[in-house]
Amino acid sequence: MATTEECRSALDRLSQNLTHADGEVRGAAALDRTLSCHITDLDTTFTGRLAGGRIEVLDRADGPPRERAEIRLAMTGDDLLAMVDGGLNFAKAWASGRVRLEAGFRDLLRLRSLL
Repeated sequence: MATTEECRSALDRLSQNLTHADGEVRGAAALDRTLSCHITDLDTTFTGRLAGGRIEVLDRADGPPRERAEIRLAMTGDDLLAMVDGGLNFAKAWASGRVRLEAGFRDLLRLRSLL
C-alpha cells in the first residue's frame, strides 16, 4: 500500500510531467482551478490548484475533502502511483470506476485530452 509521502511525491511528479507537456495536454493543464485528490485507502486529501500548467499542492488533511474543489479526483494511493508511473491508463481506470473525476462540464471537455 502506498504511503502518504509516496502519494505526495507522485503528485509532484505529475505536476512536473504537465509542465513538460505540449499540444492538447498543455492546453488542458493550463486551466486555473481548485483541485482535490482524495486518496481513499489512506483517507487523506491533498488540496491545491491546477494553474499555469502545473499542480500546486497547498495542503493535506485527513478524511474526504472539506470543501468542494472545482476539479475533484478520488482513487487509491497505489492507483495514483501506477498512473503517474505509466502502469495504469487514466481513461481505463476512470471508465472502470477505479478513479473518480468530477468537474464542471466545460472543464471535463478540456480535461478529456489528458485522458
